[in-house]
Amino acid sequence: MSDSSSKSETLGAVDTALLEAELFVKYGAFDRAISRLLAALERSPRSVPLRERVREVAANHGQPQESARQCLKLASLYIERDDFELAHERLLEAKQLDQRINIASGLEAIRRARRPDLRPTSEPEERRSEVQVTLAGDLSAISAFDVIQVLENARLSGILNLLTGDQSAQVFFNEGTIVNAESGGDQGEAGFRRIVEITSGSFEFQKTDGGYAVSIKASSNTNLILDTLRHLDETRQ
Repeated sequence: MSDSSSKSETLGAVDTALLEAELFVKYGAFDRAISRLLAALERSPRSVPLRERVREVAANHGQPQESARQCLKLASLYIERDDFELAHERLLEAKQLDQRINIASGLEAIRRARRPDLRPTSEPEERRSEVQVTLAGDLSAISAFDVIQVLENARLSGILNLLTGDQSAQVFFNEGTIVNAESGGDQGEAGFRRIVEITSGSFEFQKTDGGYAVSIKASSNTNLILDTLRHLDETRQ
């Protein structure tokens, strides 16, 4: 069978699955609709229309975890297509559907796709040994997004120091929420825009008891990161 014939057959199977799923939805058989779509996805795992329809039906009919799972899959497919806006939307939707999901890897994938020139180095920067820290590590092994996720989940207050070369940057947290950032003389959102492009060096988090003045007002850390990545993308176009 030729490649064109195989492709036509696959598209036909996708259309048939979508049509049958719509009939199930029409008659209120939502679980059967999702099962039919998932069965079709086993044969066509890269089909965006199938995954989008599963996402919609599952979200609207009591299966938020399945919808979130499809959001993550869709984000990966959209990143491959350089459709970062839709990738952003699906990642944020996945987090909203299931707060337990860690979308740091997806955020890192978007950053790598947008800026292939920013590749992590394998050599960690020398860390300051005198400072008592709660959490520390190598940014080439653990991304800043992963660190932020950990601090958010633990609802920690304190300062995240990012050390790269002879430069340093700081992110301030109040109970896991980012409230300020400083880097290269810039503060607030401008400072955070510099920070999201740091891919090498080391990090140190110093836990504190008190809070910090709020210079960044975002509904969530995830929204802040997504909005920052979107802004950086728009400024380069």
